[in-house]
Amino acid sequence: MLRSAVERQFEIIGEALNQLGKLDPATQARVRNFRNIIGFRNILNTQLCGTGR
Repeated sequence: MLRSAVERQFEIIGEALNQLGKLDPATQARVRNFRNIIGFRNILNTQLCGTGR
């Protein structure tokens, strides 16, 4: 259960950064490694939806 909660939090953070980039790219760029965070969210989402591998 803890793992699911942590994965969900990463999904939320990654999606928030993704949306932030659409609204205010300059603010998004201030977040260190934002591309890696969004990419990790995408990996999690793909694996959880069963479309990966």
